[in-house]
Amino acid sequence: MAAAHEPVDQVPADGAASPEAKSSKQDINPWSVSGEVGEDGKVKAIDYNKLISEFGTNKIDEVLLQRWEKVTGSKPHRFMRRGIFFSHRDLNLILDRYEKNEPFFLYTGRGPSSDSMHIGHTQVFDFVKWLQETLDVPLIIMLTDDEKYLFSEKRTVEEVMGYTRTNAMDIIAAGFDPKKTFIFSDFEYVGGAFYKNIVRFSKRVTYNTAKAIFGFDGSSNIGKIHFASIQGATSFASSFPHIFGNDEKKTSSIPCLIPCAIDQDPYFRLTRDAAQGLKFAKPALIHMRFLDALQGPGSKMSASDDNSAIFLSDTAKQIKNKINKYAFSGGRETLEEHREKGGNADVDVAYQYLTFFMEDDAELKRLKEEYGSGKLLTGELKAICIEYLQKYVAVFQDRRSKVTDAVVDEFMSVRPLEWKGNPRVPRPDLVVPVTKAADGTKSAGDAAGTGELSKNAQKKVLKEQQLAAKKAEKERAKAAAAAAAAAGEGGA
Repeated sequence: MAAAHEPVDQVPADGAASPEAKSSKQDINPWSVSGEVGEDGKVKAIDYNKLISEFGTNKIDEVLLQRWEKVTGSKPHRFMRRGIFFSHRDLNLILDRYEKNEPFFLYTGRGPSSDSMHIGHTQVFDFVKWLQETLDVPLIIMLTDDEKYLFSEKRTVEEVMGYTRTNAMDIIAAGFDPKKTFIFSDFEYVGGAFYKNIVRFSKRVTYNTAKAIFGFDGSSNIGKIHFASIQGATSFASSFPHIFGNDEKKTSSIPCLIPCAIDQDPYFRLTRDAAQGLKFAKPALIHMRFLDALQGPGSKMSASDDNSAIFLSDTAKQIKNKINKYAFSGGRETLEEHREKGGNADVDVAYQYLTFFMEDDAELKRLKEEYGSGKLLTGELKAICIEYLQKYVAVFQDRRSKVTDAVVDEFMSVRPLEWKGNPRVPRPDLVVPVTKAADGTKSAGDAAGTGELSKNAQKKVLKEQQLAAKKAEKERAKAAAAAAAAAGEGGA
């Protein structure tokens, strides 16, 4: 889930295929990622526009970005501005709901396969953190330890469950708000309402459908075939009654937004079809391109190949050595040729990494222009990249050191979440889970123990929200007036 899978085939270190390599089309699926191999045996960069056409998704264009800023009041994240999140399904419908402050939630995940995640894994979580802060909505993070067991010939249940805990610590270190975030392990959480949705889902999917979408054959274990229903059931709000309540008439209309790598889309094409038949809200998706392996275009980082990735446990020295030794260069063969013809930033790994980590659009553009003109050398570009990655990993490691077992227990505990949504539109609580005080008594307004507030209590909550919204609007207007006044004085 969410860029969690490792590619089977790796790009050779020199960026070219072996002499025996034959031409082939690009192959993007949940378990393998490889770019097209040309007749010359060289691996090409992944063609994301072709994936949009093949998968039947929609491109995130300038019109959608402008609407995002208008509806949310927030400038689109650099990942959206730069086409790193490049494709979507029904993101416009999520904006419709946010505009009305109708409930929805975020859902992403991770397949735990090693003790430490790499920087390719964390990019989606960094983006999801930004979404959580920008939209103020609940977030559900699925740790697919069962999947990692089912799809591996060597790993044991105990091994992958051990990775679940350490990976949860890595994810938490991204900075998520525990009041709005629920992280769960499939091995530990699946059951009850969640399992009911799994069974509903699985009944609607035939073996032939799973075979056609995922390429299963007679040797595939039945757990692999069944896993799609587990990943898909997480898309349904009714799988989480402790967050959204027990009334399926209400929860069935609550959709989720899934930020994930494009290789995960087949799971959710199937989920969207099943959701329609079950009369549940279809999940919306926003797709991310891959952070290339150090070896260059046409690949992605792999947790099973230490030299393909920058790991979150790497030291500053290891990061420097990996970039200098393994990062594929878009520079020329000689200094003279590079000065004359310039480098190709589109295939240069150091530059591609900077598109993920550098916030300043103008500075990024300047580097590309200077590299393309030959003014900036490969070694100089790598040095800039190294500095950004060292800082990113060092900051992460500091946050990670503060994540204790007690913090993990809090995020993974089954409990109600708290969110407000669009601050400009009061949200009547259509779905309110039961909350309990420390002494075990139910919350005020839920004397009947129905899992919802009484009408009077709902009116009280709505009134409080309206007053809070008016207060917030006045504060924004006051701040805007003060800023305008300050600007006027500066101009004078």
